[in-house]
Amino acid sequence: MARYQGKTGRLITGGKIKTSKGKKKRELGRPAAQTQIAEIRKKAIRIHGGRRKYRLYRTLQANVMDPKTGKAIQTKVQDVSTNPASRDFSRRRVITKGAILATEAGQAMVTNRPGIEGHINAILLEE
Repeated sequence: MARYQGKTGRLITGGKIKTSKGKKKRELGRPAAQTQIAEIRKKAIRIHGGRRKYRLYRTLQANVMDPKTGKAIQTKVQDVSTNPASRDFSRRRVITKGAILATEAGQAMVTNRPGIEGHINAILLEE
């Protein structure tokens, strides 16, 4: 089933808007990438305007920044500790922005959107 990302046709008060246009192909959404921990799998997608987005479906690595030293290192992701976006994502080990990862460097929080940008950036948490 298609995912429509246009306006709903309703006002904030609940009143109906009489539209002069129908649904457009450019308003069609795509399913979420739902990035997980496994051997890397990435796909380039052409978006409106000819640019590219990189869907990250699976990965084993993350770019982790240490706030004390200010240096970033590439480390292996071991597990998804928690994901505040959804309890189901925590169970299924889905990585989204704000997820807490267990890495070789320690606990790190994801600061970007990996399903859209094609990589994982994280910041090391204080223990």
